[in-house]
Amino acid sequence: MNNYRSGGFRKRKHDNFPHGQRREEKENVNPSSALMTSFKSFQLELDTRHDKYERLVKLSRDITIESKRTIFLLHRFTSAPNGEEILNESEVKLDAVRRKIKQVAQELIGEDMYQFHRAISPGLQEYVEAVSFQYFIRTRSLISVEEINKQLIFTAEDREETTNMTSNSHDKQPHTWSLKVTPVDYLLGVADLTGELMRLCISSVGNGDIDTPFELSQFLRQIYDGFTFIGNTGPYEVSKKLYTLKQSLAKVENACYTLKVRGSEIPKHMLADVFSTKTELIDQEEGLS
Repeated sequence: MNNYRSGGFRKRKHDNFPHGQRREEKENVNPSSALMTSFKSFQLELDTRHDKYERLVKLSRDITIESKRTIFLLHRFTSAPNGEEILNESEVKLDAVRRKIKQVAQELIGEDMYQFHRAISPGLQEYVEAVSFQYFIRTRSLISVEEINKQLIFTAEDREETTNMTSNSHDKQPHTWSLKVTPVDYLLGVADLTGELMRLCISSVGNGDIDTPFELSQFLRQIYDGFTFIGNTGPYEVSKKLYTLKQSLAKVENACYTLKVRGSEIPKHMLADVFSTKTELIDQEEGLS
């Protein structure tokens, strides 16, 4: 206690050296030494990797936006007079999304995809959701991850100009390259699909289509059963989506129950309003619980 004054602090060891001496030591550092050269190369490598990561984040954001626009377009399928035109227009939009994914694949040439997975995962999930939604409207079935990956194989004939690619990387580009959707991204995209199918169910009823809700109910039940097999053994994100999936299934089953029990009592043009009110009540009850 005698060595310290109240409110004082201990001097650090380097404070005993004059500031001029430390400045001279900095000036004596040789910038061309092996150590400094190594650190400069590390800096260049880290800057290059960070720039690539930022480009991938921007591409993923573009993929997400275009995929959402495709989903919004597909929701018009039930009310459009010519549904085939909607499907053809959605295919054009998905082709534009694949061109963005092709740029991602070119950025990842010679790289470990999992080092940049967090940058591209949101876009891939949204793309899976859009593709699977379109596939369901066409075939009333679920697209597999193998079929999705087949659409993401690009050849040299498809090559377009890409941004932020150096001349060296163009020389080293293979004739064929691809980007694979991981099983986790596929599962998360399918889980998000269930929310779109729930909205499709409500809009179908509003347009007087009584058969689609029962078909969607069986389809969602099969997806839910598949996810329950994974349970808590899968990734955390997948188990977290299971609750949202269960909510979507409950809303569709509630719509089917109302149609079966009270469908003859309610005029067709009022069914959508009844289901919307019931959906809001379910959301409020789940929020309170």
